[in-house]
Amino acid sequence: MVSCRGTIFLGLIPLCLATRGGCHGSSSDEAATPVGQTTLNAAVIKAAIPSVAAIEQDEQLVAAPAPTPSACPAGMLLVEGEYCPNVQQRCLEWMDPPGPYQYFRCKRYAKPAECKGAKVHERFCIDATERTEPGSDLPMNKKSWTLAKGICEADGARLCMTSEWNFACEGEEMRPYPYGWERDATACNADIATGLGHIGRLVDHRAAASAHPRCTSAFGVHDMAGNVDEWATVDGAPKGTREVMKGSWWMPGRNSCRSFQGGHGASYGGTESGVRCCKDAP
Repeated sequence: MVSCRGTIFLGLIPLCLATRGGCHGSSSDEAATPVGQTTLNAAVIKAAIPSVAAIEQDEQLVAAPAPTPSACPAGMLLVEGEYCPNVQQRCLEWMDPPGPYQYFRCKRYAKPAECKGAKVHERFCIDATERTEPGSDLPMNKKSWTLAKGICEADGARLCMTSEWNFACEGEEMRPYPYGWERDATACNADIATGLGHIGRLVDHRAAASAHPRCTSAFGVHDMAGNVDEWATVDGAPKGTREVMKGSWWMPGRNSCRSFQGGHGASYGGTESGVRCCKDAP
């Protein structure tokens, strides 16, 4: 066995620094015998050992993977997976007293939801947040279906189909709310019951797109419950019945992923009506 103190390896050849006794071969039954001694000057040692900075630079080059190109443009998220067109979500507890709104808001749903029929594969891009006013973090409002459609198309996108909107909101778990199975009035800009005004003269309670970080779906899409209603197009519906609003707004509405507001028509644009766009993914 060879014992070397202060050994530097140049390639595969060990060189020993000068030490008292040099490098020795030894065994259990014989005395150590000097086999040689090499003195290295500082220049040789410096050339043989790379600098710490060089080592760290090499490690960073090896450790840093090449960035993966996104399938969606900036500001959009990829939604891909198996979507259930016909889902059953059973409410276990309603929030409101008997009356016209008794079955309006569900406090708690049964988990898991049940898919009635075959699922279909979906792959598309969707805005991570509601479209905001220029120079502001507030979502756009007072937009009709027609205006919202034009805004999306001017950006090379389109209004979401209701199936796409549903899937981006509920994910493959088929969540009733984007954030889960129990209604949480603090998660999103919703359930504001006072100071609403009235239809045609609503008080503006919009919140900034970044104001409710917990109001996020499984795909990372923000504010799919509350804040502003978002225009979407009903799959396969004829003109005049295809224009609906999804997500509800800041009032105590349904706010569930599958619910929608219809009947306003393509030209309606109120204080509560906003814009979110989708786009085909490559």
